[in-house]
Amino acid sequence: MRGAVLVAIAAAIGNLLQGWDNATIAGAVLYIKREFHLQSEPTIEGLIVAMSLIGATVITTCSGPVSDWLGRRPMLILSSVLYCLSGLVMLWSPNVSVLLLARLMDGFGIGLAVTLVPVYISETAPPEIRGLLNTLPQFTGAAGMFMSYCMVFAMSLKDSPSWRLMLGVLSIPSLIYFALAILFLPESPRWLVSKGKMKEAKQVLQMLRGTDDVSGEMALLVEGLGVGGDTSIEEYIISPDNVLADSQEHAVEKDRIKLYGAEEGKSWIAKPVIEQSTLGAVSRHGSMPNQNNVQLVDPLVTLFGSVHEKLPESGSMRSMLFPNFGSMFNVAEHHGKGEQWDEENLQKDGDHASDGSGGESDDNLRSPLLSRQASNGERDNAGEQVSGMGIGGGWQLAYRKDEKSSGGLKRIYLHQEGAPASRRGSIISLCGAENEVVHAAALVSQSVLHMQELPDHHTIGKAMDKQPQAAAKGGTSWNELFEPGVKHALVVGVGIQILQQFSGINGVLYYTPQILEQAGVGVLLSNLGLSSDSASLLISGVTTLLMLPSIGVAMRLMDIAGRRWLLLSTLPVLLVTLILLVLGNVIDLGTVMHAVISTASVIVYFCCFVMGFGPIPNILCAEIFPTRVRGICIAICALTFWIGDIIVTYTLPVMLNQIGLAGVFGIYAVVCAVAWVFVFVKVPETKGMPLEVITEFFAVGAKQTADIV
Repeated sequence: MRGAVLVAIAAAIGNLLQGWDNATIAGAVLYIKREFHLQSEPTIEGLIVAMSLIGATVITTCSGPVSDWLGRRPMLILSSVLYCLSGLVMLWSPNVSVLLLARLMDGFGIGLAVTLVPVYISETAPPEIRGLLNTLPQFTGAAGMFMSYCMVFAMSLKDSPSWRLMLGVLSIPSLIYFALAILFLPESPRWLVSKGKMKEAKQVLQMLRGTDDVSGEMALLVEGLGVGGDTSIEEYIISPDNVLADSQEHAVEKDRIKLYGAEEGKSWIAKPVIEQSTLGAVSRHGSMPNQNNVQLVDPLVTLFGSVHEKLPESGSMRSMLFPNFGSMFNVAEHHGKGEQWDEENLQKDGDHASDGSGGESDDNLRSPLLSRQASNGERDNAGEQVSGMGIGGGWQLAYRKDEKSSGGLKRIYLHQEGAPASRRGSIISLCGAENEVVHAAALVSQSVLHMQELPDHHTIGKAMDKQPQAAAKGGTSWNELFEPGVKHALVVGVGIQILQQFSGINGVLYYTPQILEQAGVGVLLSNLGLSSDSASLLISGVTTLLMLPSIGVAMRLMDIAGRRWLLLSTLPVLLVTLILLVLGNVIDLGTVMHAVISTASVIVYFCCFVMGFGPIPNILCAEIFPTRVRGICIAICALTFWIGDIIVTYTLPVMLNQIGLAGVFGIYAVVCAVAWVFVFVKVPETKGMPLEVITEFFAVGAKQTADIV
């Protein structure tokens, strides 16, 4: 996965520049208002800071649709150019008007980077480490802030600090970003597939994954073009061939999926079952079985949670089966009497599948590309056989013939149920390694592929070499925004962006030096002979430095504990720190104690914010929308983000003058409490799931919610 990691690091430089700019303007505004005599004009002061936010908002309105049209990569290149030009203009700025123009241009670059970098990383990263890689922008943003605060602090020690030089230095890292974007960043493979550029997409995937066999993920990307149709949740029993040979208690014989294991001579059969799995029960009842409590949580959240509740045990076939499938085959059988299962051909398949797989190590658990193309001789007696492939995160993609549609195919997203059921008198009970069975849930829906698109009706891999019909339909239709799954995802995305902004983080960041100065933080550093300006800048730099290990912890936990758990764990800490800030400003504790409480609370607030509420809203918004409308939906969420940012940043100086720090942080505390409730009720867990499976879940969950209502 080295290629995906390096590409994500290069793309995240765009957020480093955003963090650099945020910290620089926070320090430079102290000197700008003195040169232009803005001490009595907080409105102009706020406008200088907020102008970049206005620019980001303006560019966001068109960044999504344009990125869907031209691609993600050209937009990132344009972002680097705008960063560089704005830095040069700020270096020259002779008056407030030119400075405002430069800040507007800077905002254009920020808007493109913040909106599209998470999308780009999500579309290029493997599911297993997508959360980690998409936390990189938060890390680089904090690193950029730290470096900028160090620079501004060093300049503040001079007799006449130059705010123009502080702001103009932005052009230097912008040139590095431009070179990386031109020379190193490939186009998003999902965007290429959506435009029918199959060969280019395959080449990019091969580079990102470090392997030539990308047929599984190519099939997944193609299927991502067709989300939103009728989807059903089914259950399968997966076992070695001999376990289900004599028992048909729960199996339906007309459909069988052949599964090949990593061990030589091992193969499994998947059969649809009548009894419900955990996921199936949740999909039907909207809550976990045997729960009679009032349903408070969105059924969609429960549906996602049923996948993550019980993870497979390690060290057994239950944990190794799905990640290590060499291949999966669906045999579409004729329904005439007397036709038999072709065991001879299946045995051939098993022999082929096991070749070279015996020495696979734990690294295979992380590989999203565990697939094998069927050979020309691998057919059943009906002459129709389609391969199935691993798509990452323990999920498998398989196909079967659609009996209700001539030439149609059904796609099946398979996922192992977390814990094996043990039912009295049932074949599901485990009887040891040889007779072990696995219960799997399946999302079954109409494939975008058709039988006529498959050469010789048996290999999916070759079908990926030509443009599928779904990609030939053209651009995004606005009607797709009104599909139930997309509307549900927009509620989650827009809601969490609003709450993130009105928790006050960006306003606190932009004005950290002034907030700490009003809190009396200069008292802590007066013995060092530092001015209040330099002292507040130093504290801000130390604060951002402390953010880095916090983000490192978040990167580690993002794909283990998950996005939802991090939000629910960190939001209460934010609430407590904000309450302490309110009490510290209401109760007279003395100058030194007041400074200590304020500084400690702000540091803890920042560190917890960057672990949860900082990166996760952008990560979620980049994951929950279908490929065809991802650009437009991201633009809607980003527009919400920037409008909220403008309101918070522009009004903060006025609010500080009117209600003081206690009132400001009191409002933020209320928002954090509301945010926790919203996350608990509405935000699902998406860790480790392929993007296309996530959007399929949203489609299923939205329809289920509509049925309940």
